[in-house]
Amino acid sequence: MAQHVYPSFDICNLNTDKILKDLISIEPFGGYVSRNPHLQGIHTHSFYHLTYFRKGSGQHTIDFHTFPVRNDSFYIMKPGQVHNWEFSAEEAEGIVINFSPLFFDTLKLSSALLVQLPVLEDIHSGTIPFSDADKAKAWSILEQILREKQEGGKQSALYMATLLLQFLILAGRQVQSTDLANATEHIHYAAFRQFEQLTDLHYRQKKLPKEYAEMMFVSTHQLNVISKSFSGVPAGTYIRNRLLLEAKRLLVNFGMHINEIAFELDFSDASNFGKFFKKYTGMTPEQFRNAYKPE
Repeated sequence: MAQHVYPSFDICNLNTDKILKDLISIEPFGGYVSRNPHLQGIHTHSFYHLTYFRKGSGQHTIDFHTFPVRNDSFYIMKPGQVHNWEFSAEEAEGIVINFSPLFFDTLKLSSALLVQLPVLEDIHSGTIPFSDADKAKAWSILEQILREKQEGGKQSALYMATLLLQFLILAGRQVQSTDLANATEHIHYAAFRQFEQLTDLHYRQKKLPKEYAEMMFVSTHQLNVISKSFSGVPAGTYIRNRLLLEAKRLLVNFGMHINEIAFELDFSDASNFGKFFKKYTGMTPEQFRNAYKPE
């Protein structure tokens, strides 16, 4: 498997104020973009990237879905997602936090906590607006994190971690006010999470629903019901969409040849990959790539 399959940055690649061995950075959003021009093109991160917009307009794109920037809203990117943004002439205001899962492990707080937070699940994406009742509290938590960073020291880092968890839990409550409010109570919730994780691990080599059904000890019919309950599509479509997402991510690495991408995704050759990609996107891989090339 390719090691650097699309433009990827670590926290150490950022021109920002970093602490605790470059495992976390937090600062006001003003100037962050201008100090990091390499982040304005489409790219991916090896860390979690959280931005709370107190004020701003424009748009940002996560995994090729574009969302508007709104006041008192935030978005979070997980490691591996691709991203770019465009802002209006008036610069956005807010706070940006970048953190590695190792930030929590270093403080003896398991990073496994993160996968338990509803706001970090794949079924939630885009910009999340805060309610009038919670936006002041959310901003207060972020300001406390910013102040603690100035204090320095391991105790401050530990307090920052607990505050960050508080913020993510509060953000999760905004998510839970949607139609997916009772997602964790759904009879198929745990099974879908298992299917989601297995797909992330095996989508290159295993492209048939029956292969996942066997791993999960359910029938193909049951797997389709599970998939439709959360993703809205049958298992086969969900698996294919995951493969297409990775194909798109790879195509924005302009240093990779189409042949390499086909091999990375376990296609027999570039021709078969091209036919697959065009069938489900309406574009050839080259056309998709050209749409994202910098001018």
